[in-house]
Amino acid sequence: MRGTLSIRRTLAILGWPRSSFYAKPRPPAPVSHALAKAARRIHRASRGHLGARMMSKHLREKGFDLGREKAATLMRRLDLPRRKRRFKHYARNTKPAPAGNVLAQQFDPAHANVVWAGDITFIPTRQGWLYLAIVVDLFSRRIIGWATSTVADTRLALEASHLAFASREPAPGLIFHTDQGCQYTSDAFVSHLAARGTIQSMSRKGNCWDNAVVERIFRSLKHEWLEEDVLSRDEVRADVIDFVARYYNHERLHSTLDYLPPAEFERRAAIRS
Repeated sequence: MRGTLSIRRTLAILGWPRSSFYAKPRPPAPVSHALAKAARRIHRASRGHLGARMMSKHLREKGFDLGREKAATLMRRLDLPRRKRRFKHYARNTKPAPAGNVLAQQFDPAHANVVWAGDITFIPTRQGWLYLAIVVDLFSRRIIGWATSTVADTRLALEASHLAFASREPAPGLIFHTDQGCQYTSDAFVSHLAARGTIQSMSRKGNCWDNAVVERIFRSLKHEWLEEDVLSRDEVRADVIDFVARYYNHERLHSTLDYLPPAEFERRAAIRS
């Protein structure tokens, strides 16, 4: 219609604002080399599991002022997708629980070594399952005991617990919460806790929310950390120990802990006290 109708009249007929005709979209500003390098390093260190919120937190720690939306845009522009994985859970055969649910989903004790929680999970390898048992101090969400084995028996749970007690030496009265797995209802494990003056607490049957903190740690391990390829037992074991002993405790930021790693949260809490 050029030369027949004015631009104003043509846009009025179409119902379009004049700004849509005159607007010139601006190309996005180039991403600085330093910002791109930092984002890629963070993405690689977390094995691609970080979303925009956590990417923003990590970049802010490194001096880049990016909010969640800008971090999401940056990740799209740098082609840094968030990796997601799915794992199936296995069913447990349990006998009647020797203890009640003392914890009652109170996951935020005021001090360290007041409430611990433990559980066992399984990880596929080329040679079959690898089982991991951990013990977590709910105050800081820090993993304080761990063990791996090819068999999910009471010895596995005891080994992780022994490491936790040896490293922390808690006073009697500690609450130790687990699910109703046969490893934790066994006479050997019940006696192990009783000998240390520890109060045993157990989730209600079939209620994963009663041990949500430990379940969330296992989810982070499987969905965020482990490689897609199924590796040998030794390779998976080394990868798992790297996660629990280094990355999770000393590098991974937790929203519950004011975006601090568990070890740093404990250090600052000790200074305040």
